Amino acid sequence: MQRTAAGLSAGAKTPEIRTSEAELIDRARGRDEAALREIMQANNRRLYRLARGILRSDSEAEDVVQETYVRAFTHLDGFRGESGLSTWLSRIAINEALGRARSARPHVELGAVPEAALEAQIIKFPVSPAGDPERTMAQREIQRVVERAIDELPDVFRMVFVARVMEGMNIEETADLLGVKPETVKTRLHRARAMLRENVEREIGPVMMDAFPFAGWRCERLTEAVLKRLGIGG
Repeated sequence: MQRTAAGLSAGAKTPEIRTSEAELIDRARGRDEAALREIMQANNRRLYRLARGILRSDSEAEDVVQETYVRAFTHLDGFRGESGLSTWLSRIAINEALGRARSARPHVELGAVPEAALEAQIIKFPVSPAGDPERTMAQREIQRVVERAIDELPDVFRMVFVARVMEGMNIEETADLLGVKPETVKTRLHRARAMLRENVEREIGPVMMDAFPFAGWRCERLTEAVLKRLGIGG
């Protein structure tokens, strides 16, 4: 059933997926618990990331996600299917998050800003091998650095980055969701990547000092292997 709900975010759907989505929504209108759970499980991460991209607060983003579902599920009769259910939920979440952000920061807008088409590539970090606690710890620190760098992006660039890169939405979906032109999405994504790379590289230096660790279990494993080859110890 997960694929059925995941299909809610697709821009163009096959008739089969459309039928499945319609059936799921009909069940949700009838307060079918399984249908409601499926919808939430399919959309939780996207809504949370979009809300957090605006508010930069874990707890507030969670509140927004809850409020989004409450509003959506109590007004499902107002959903006309002109866009995917996931897009509809995303818009509710964005509006809710923006409302909260404006009350705290009156000048927060997702409107026009100077656009510089700067190209950059995000630094890609390898996934830690299973059972390597040192690299896992380093990877977690790198993840925190990246999260802080994303939080430092200006609102309009951060939202495009979250939608396009973190949620994998295409240019048209992102443009429709944020109410901007596709060209604007491209430009802001280029700028966001450039700014993010700069922010990450600024903070990554201290973390890199501990790169390629050879302590703990790795050091112990090598030591034991050498002793074994020498016929020393157990």
